[in-house]
Amino acid sequence: MAWSIAEVARMSGVTSRTLRHYDEIGLLPPAWVAGNGYRHYEEDDLLRLQQILVLRELGLGLAEIAEILDRQTDRAEALRAHYERLLAERDRLTTLARTVARTIAELQDGREVREMPKINKPENLFEGFDFSEHDEEARERWPEQWEQSRAAVNGLSPDDVARFQRETTAQMIRMAEFMVAGTPVDAPVVQNQVEVHFHGVCRFWTPCAAAYKGLGQTYVDDPRFKANLDKISEGLAEYQRDAMVVYADARLS
Repeated sequence: MAWSIAEVARMSGVTSRTLRHYDEIGLLPPAWVAGNGYRHYEEDDLLRLQQILVLRELGLGLAEIAEILDRQTDRAEALRAHYERLLAERDRLTTLARTVARTIAELQDGREVREMPKINKPENLFEGFDFSEHDEEARERWPEQWEQSRAAVNGLSPDDVARFQRETTAQMIRMAEFMVAGTPVDAPVVQNQVEVHFHGVCRFWTPCAAAYKGLGQTYVDDPRFKANLDKISEGLAEYQRDAMVVYADARLS
């Protein structure tokens, strides 16, 4: 039995454009292509797509996924390995859920949502979040910088990660304070804070203007990043992105 690219897109939630991209890079070729040029997929292809999506959810880049899938010989063993990864991710999300629950509890003091919350331990806001993950566009457009970032993150000790989380939380809280005060994103005090953020990113990889803007857009487009920032103050993701665009245009172009 075979399914058209439109049917696979509908079943999986992966766009036809992405499926064509996977074919073009050799990650997921269709079983066959009809005379009209339409791609068709069989059961083995759907199983491979499932593995791709699992590994994407775990934050792996497409090149790394291709390497993993191409060297696997035992599908059951490969699925067991993915299962172990999912269990580890489940544990991370459990920690993340506790983080959000703790933040909600600390916000229950009767104030307006846009008023800055009084957080007893600000570093707890970001416990459980994976700040190393960028969007697929960044992985594909800037593979060298992406690999540089992954290498830097993998070299962090638990203490390094905790310190990075505290610094990131403090930086985002300062940005939220500027936003709530109505400070324009191009104001020097805001741009100085964005520079702190940029140099923090540079500890892992050095983005060009386009890449830095792309990272800012990820804060808005990725539900995990956006929800995380909006837990500090609603609208912070867009404010941070806009400030990063100003910084990139002025200092990175």
